[in-house]
Amino acid sequence: MSLPLSGLKVLDLTRALSGPFSTMILADLGAEVIKVEPMPAGDMVRQWGPFDEDISVYYLSANRNKKGIGIDFRSAEGLALIKEMALKSDIVVENFKVGTMENMGLGYDELSREKPGIIMASISGFGSKGPAKDWAGFDQIAQGYSGFMSLTGTDESGPTRVGTAIGDLTAGMWIVIGILAAVVEHKNSGRGQHVETSLLASLMGLLSVQGQRYLSVQEVPQPCGNVHPVIAPYGTFETADGPLNLAPATHAMWGKLCSILGLEALASDPRFLTNADRMQNRHALKELLEASLKRRSRMEWTPLMIENGIPAGPINTLDDVFSDPQVLACKLVQTVEHPVLGELKQVGLPLSMTHMEDGSSVRTAPPLFGQHTSAVFADYGFAPAEIERLLGQKVIHQAG
Repeated sequence: MSLPLSGLKVLDLTRALSGPFSTMILADLGAEVIKVEPMPAGDMVRQWGPFDEDISVYYLSANRNKKGIGIDFRSAEGLALIKEMALKSDIVVENFKVGTMENMGLGYDELSREKPGIIMASISGFGSKGPAKDWAGFDQIAQGYSGFMSLTGTDESGPTRVGTAIGDLTAGMWIVIGILAAVVEHKNSGRGQHVETSLLASLMGLLSVQGQRYLSVQEVPQPCGNVHPVIAPYGTFETADGPLNLAPATHAMWGKLCSILGLEALASDPRFLTNADRMQNRHALKELLEASLKRRSRMEWTPLMIENGIPAGPINTLDDVFSDPQVLACKLVQTVEHPVLGELKQVGLPLSMTHMEDGSSVRTAPPLFGQHTSAVFADYGFAPAEIERLLGQKVIHQAG
């Protein structure tokens, strides 16, 4: 089976989450990704819990479909090996602090002098220029700095981080978009280039209408919790067994909602005649709607609302999600064999492509530290005796 990015060789010098997530996407799509980890212990994320049989679940979440090797980053010979591999690769991806690659002799300018067609992709915390360029790239710091946290939460909670490392993850996705654009450019011109993003830039790229509100009319949006900032009723409402999202976004939907809930009188109530009226009286409206919604469960209301043209859905916990028939039907979870853990379930690549077989994105498990070192160096043209010498002198590490 041919995958879309088959034939591309990626040297992955990333660690933690943003970079590994980006290279996992490339690997899912068929690129050959060589994950280079520093000796003696590998990617820092291997030490982050929770753990499954002493293997980091955090690490498992972002490193499948890669070949893993270990190299001594602190030795001149180790860095020379990395440079040699970089020059034999199509793409190099890194997320070190700004200036680290240059200090190791692996900066884009140096590599591109020897290989003009090389593509380098870099993820930083705050960008490669400006007063914050040397700040470490931690997701929650970037969520706060970018304004993202100021939009999330309620008056009572104050600013709240998003429940996943959204700055890391979106930076990974943005850099993949840039890498693929650079690959297309390379096919047309033969030129390589340096692609950069940051956690700050990635989150600002998601500000959407909230950012435009400020840029256009100088409104500073405040956190509005689970209610829509300009439409009512629209948000989260309690039912007999937990919260339900409802989105009756039009006046016609509002009328249908009143009918479904047996609250027809609300449609002509002066407090709720227009969306502006409902926004002004949204708290009283929420109490009236919830008094009726609490007569049934989330999954009793959901199909009833949808049948009547009102978008609705339960707020699931993850045990709900992973047993949900829609999730199962779409095969969003796939299974791969891990050398230690046995069957390993993973959330697969959330894309479907005509010429990519369903379920093909999860092919090999996240590698053990140094699992493929000898095989990868052989593939890069190193003689068996040279590989044995490097292993014996602890310049490189092979698992087991």
